[in-house]
Amino acid sequence: MSATAQKTRDFAFLLVPGFSMMALFSAVEPLRVANRLSGRTLYSWRFITCSGEPAEASNGMTVMADVALADLATSDTLVVVAGFDPERGATKTVLAALRRHARLGATIGALDTGTFVLAAAGLLDGRPATMHWEAVPAFRQAFPRLDVTDELFEVHGKLFTCAGGTAALDLVLHFIAEAHGYGLATSVSEQFIYERIRDRRSHQRMQVANRLGLANPKLVRVIEAMEQNIEDPLEISALVAISGVSDRQLERLFRAHLNTTPIGYYNRIRVARARELLQQTNLSVLDVALSTGFTSASCLARAYRAQFGLSPRRDRQSVGRVGAGPGTAMGRSDPLAVRPS
Repeated sequence: MSATAQKTRDFAFLLVPGFSMMALFSAVEPLRVANRLSGRTLYSWRFITCSGEPAEASNGMTVMADVALADLATSDTLVVVAGFDPERGATKTVLAALRRHARLGATIGALDTGTFVLAAAGLLDGRPATMHWEAVPAFRQAFPRLDVTDELFEVHGKLFTCAGGTAALDLVLHFIAEAHGYGLATSVSEQFIYERIRDRRSHQRMQVANRLGLANPKLVRVIEAMEQNIEDPLEISALVAISGVSDRQLERLFRAHLNTTPIGYYNRIRVARARELLQQTNLSVLDVALSTGFTSASCLARAYRAQFGLSPRRDRQSVGRVGAGPGTAMGRSDPLAVRPS
């Protein structure tokens, strides 16, 4: 084994208030088990906050900080862990610290919506990145020039991003396999009764067939095409061509399996995406409408009321009132103001 592999790798997890506990412990626990199974201290880890005070996760639990960010001299790997309010981590102090540690040669990473903070620091320029699928529309609006993928994780040199949740487990198992062999990674995986280490290219979301309980491949192909074409919706003729059946047969399939028409289902998908953008960004209702294929704010409003029973503005206001406080997205002009659930 090389000297590099023998050296203890230190992880410093920078906890943004409202961070994802699932993502954090999915990353930390395999490090602990790798140490136990190997009988050596392959990995160490610390929890960092800006102030050195405990950080509260999105589930209300708190994690004690080992050190304040300003007192973190060096670390092999500095990882931003965020959740509901990544903009709370995009302070001048944090962004400057991330750039400084990157210049010092540290590996910089992000779990879940921590990717927003890395983007704000300018560390993702020219490199593909990933994050939780639900936050992707807001990220694309905030950083249109950056390349975002739907991979479980992206590793490029000394920079990585991860979708969060259990994808953090796959990411760390990847690191373990790379440094200490696939055998140890498999043994760690088995300790968590995790039968398959997923490749980074595995889908974040369930396939359409599984998610909707559909077995008809023609129907699945059409829905996949709808989900991939939100801003510029496909014409019904294009959907028919994709299905390989007649327009009447396609309508019968949608009515039989989903109790609606193809256009009705397409509108549901587009309005659901509009709701995500309204709740996760500060885009105007008109901009949200145009981003989801509606020609005007009034067209979106009609479809929105039909689906959710209230107007887009009323819905946005109601989300802003529930649990609103410092750092919430509502009423902010900050392009980082997102609230993925």
